[in-house]
This record gives sequence, structure tokens and C-alpha cells, in this order.
Amino acid sequence: MSIISAQTPAATSNGQAIVGEPEVVEDASIAETTAAWKRLKDAAIALRELQVKDGSIPDAAHHAAARGFVAEITAGVRALAPAFPHDANYLAASVTDFDRWASEDFGVPDFHDSLVAFQPQQHRVDGIRHLVVFPMYTQNGSSDRLVEALIVETIWPEFIAALEAGDYGNKLFVSLRLVDFTPGYDTNSAVLFPETVSMREIPTFTWGAIFQDREAARYRRVTRAAAEITKLELPERANAMLDDQALTERAFVMWDIIHDRTHMRGDLPFDPFMIKQRMPFFLYSLEELRCDLTAFRESVKIERSLSARAAAGEVLVGSEQEMLEHAALVQYAVIFDRIFRFAITGSRVRNYDGLGGQLLFAWLHQRGVLHWTDTRLAFDWEGVPDAVVALGDAIDELYWRSIDRPKTAHWLAAYDLVRSVLTPHPASNWARGLSDEILSGSPRGYTDAVLDDEFPLSMFFEALDKKMKPVIESTVGIRGTDD
Repeated sequence: MSIISAQTPAATSNGQAIVGEPEVVEDASIAETTAAWKRLKDAAIALRELQVKDGSIPDAAHHAAARGFVAEITAGVRALAPAFPHDANYLAASVTDFDRWASEDFGVPDFHDSLVAFQPQQHRVDGIRHLVVFPMYTQNGSSDRLVEALIVETIWPEFIAALEAGDYGNKLFVSLRLVDFTPGYDTNSAVLFPETVSMREIPTFTWGAIFQDREAARYRRVTRAAAEITKLELPERANAMLDDQALTERAFVMWDIIHDRTHMRGDLPFDPFMIKQRMPFFLYSLEELRCDLTAFRESVKIERSLSARAAAGEVLVGSEQEMLEHAALVQYAVIFDRIFRFAITGSRVRNYDGLGGQLLFAWLHQRGVLHWTDTRLAFDWEGVPDAVVALGDAIDELYWRSIDRPKTAHWLAAYDLVRSVLTPHPASNWARGLSDEILSGSPRGYTDAVLDDEFPLSMFFEALDKKMKPVIESTVGIRGTDD
């Protein structure tokens, strides 16, 4: 690492000048160990204590201290910037946005300009790092727009680059590893999305990032515990994932890049996710599950195609060999993450990911490829791929038919699909049949009639939840280095 001293004066939290900014850092690989990062991170944490929900600092009595913290943050950004030359425009814009926010007495922060300048999708190189500082909320973390500071590292192995350059193009997808972070990410949040940033207007979004290291670490801990509790004998390759964080990370990258691109592909209703609309939560369940099952289906397709070529004597190139290896791992990841974590994570209030996990488990059980016998869980692995693909086909058929249906008729058909597999709550209005008053009214009435826990946990999941709760709770804030 090359370090040179900087002499620009900064400020302390009480507004008093101090001599010199942090030393300049030119090596991103050790950025999280430097004094510059520590000062930046500490100042961001202190500044968060002064912010209210919308990110502003309305109490003028706190403004002097806030300016000192902002000065520490911008000094840290300038000191660290040489280590991140690919983000030079963004980091310069970040300093400008912070300075403007302070000069305007800390109203609702506007980081539109620095957000537009941040383009991590243009630097998808394995191991490249980014310094990220924004006032933002964190999904599955805090809904408050507080200052967050992160150092992140790109995960982009050769076979993923080959996938993306081929049949699975997704120019917006960014795969990351958490290196260090402020408290907003000491949570379940595993994404970095531009729409979470505090800004004056919404630009065209050009990227979305997922922390595959966190997803992989959670998967490994939860799946290991669930397999022990249910006495499940894992296949050799599935078992290997539990001992290899990097292997699991790469499998999750493959899963997520296919999942992410699926949201706007296929025979879809006009707006399948209807993100800005209020609708029954089981619609979100089916959309997220559809994307996961598409990733599963494509992984089966890749595995079977490459296996057939290898069996015919064709030599697979390095990236193809890695695709073959990871395609099988994606299938295990989708099944076990959906069943063991999604189904019992979070509250029972409109838990759409939980419902998707319940649906997958019950579908496989009812098709005879998943068994709970003598208090042991087992799979007929030869039949599992086709059974999972069949559930994806059923959802695709629902979507294809819904192109010709009114929205509420699509909702009713979707409910029938879920109800054909899962048992609704005994008090369900939907299960008994909605009244003519609701059926002839607005869609809002349909949504209001859905119970918060429309499809309660089965006895299997109730028992599993009690045993797994401490394990799932232990994954809050987990990172890839935690074992």
C-alpha cells in the first residue's frame, strides 16, 4: 500500500478544527483496516443518531455537531478515493452532496447526483471493491433513511460472466460481498438497491445489487441445522456447500442472476409484480416463487445439456465445467433455502416469501418426492427436478391464462392454485367464497378480505419453527466470514 499524508484541515464533532485529514489510501484490499475508514464509519454512526426518519436533522442545536461529522465523512471519502479510481466520479459527487446537505441546514437529504454517478454494473470484475456512502433505508432492516457506509467487493467468477454474456443477459445485475458496514446492514438486509437512497427525483435505475455472501452464509447455517433436526441425509454435493462458503456464494450468484432477469420475462400479465399496487400477498408469493423456479428449471436444463455433451465425449471448457457443477448446486439451494429458511422466517403477517416456501414443500410432498416418515425427512432425488419444474409450469400456465382475464379473476385463479396445495385458515372468507358485495366491488375489497395469515403453517412447519427459531435469529447481520 502506498500512503501519503494530506494536510487539509477537518473538523471534530464540536466543530473544532483538527490538523490534517486522514492519510490517503491507495490499496482497496485493506481499506477496511485503515484509520480513514474507521473515522468515516464512526462519523456516519454518530451522524445517524441525529437524523430522524426522513433523513433530515431538524433540531438546529445538533447542526454544529452534524457539520463536524459530515466533515469527517467527506475527509474519509477523499482519503479513500484513490483506492477506488473506478468510482472517482461517484466519490467526488458524494462529497458535493454531503457538503450541500450541510450548507442547507440538513433538510431531507438529496443524493440524486451521487447516485446517478455510481455505476457498479460497469465494473463487474471479480474482487473489485467499492466504497458506498448514502443516506438510505435498508430492506429487511430499517425503514429510516439514515447514512450508511459500506465497503463491498464484487463476486463475478468467469462462468457467471459467460452465463451473462450468453443466454442469461442481465446488464443491471451486480453481485457483492460485504466487507464492512454501518448498523443498517447489521440486519437481515442482503441487497443494495438504488431506489432506497434519499433523492429529489427518481432517475432511471441502471443496477441492483445482492450480497450473495450473506445469502450463502445464512443458507449454510440454516440448512446444516435443519438437516440435523430433520435427520435429512444430504447428497454429497449438497453437503459440500455447507463446508465451502465460496462455493455456495457462486451458486447463489447463478441463482440470483437468473431469478432477477425473470421478473420481466415470460407470458406475463401486464404488470406481474404490481409493485406500486395493493394486492393480495399470495400474488407476490407466486411471482417470487416463479422467478426462483425459473432459476431451478434453467439450472436443470444447463445440467442436463452439459452432462449429455460430456457423456458424448465432448470436452467442456473451464467455464462450462463450472456451470455444470454449479447448476446442480443451484437446485439444492432453491429447495433448501425455500423450505428451511423462507417458510419460517419473519412474522406471519402477509409473509409472501414464507408462503412460497410452504407451497414448494407441500407440492413436493403431495407428488411423492418428499417424505416425512418415522420423523425423518427424505427426498427421491431422481424425481425432484421434474416435480419442481411442474410447479413452475403451473404458475406459468396461470400467468398465460391471466393475459385474457380481468385482474380480480386472475387473483381468484391464483388463490385456487395455492388452495389446491395448501389448506387455508378455517376463518378464510376467500376459502368460503367472497360475498357478492365484495365480488362486485373494487379490488381493494378483495385484498381487505385476505387474512394476514391466510395459509397458516402446517404441523410440520410449526414444529420445525420452534426448533429452528434460535438458528434463524442468529443469522441477523451474518457475513461470509462467520462460521
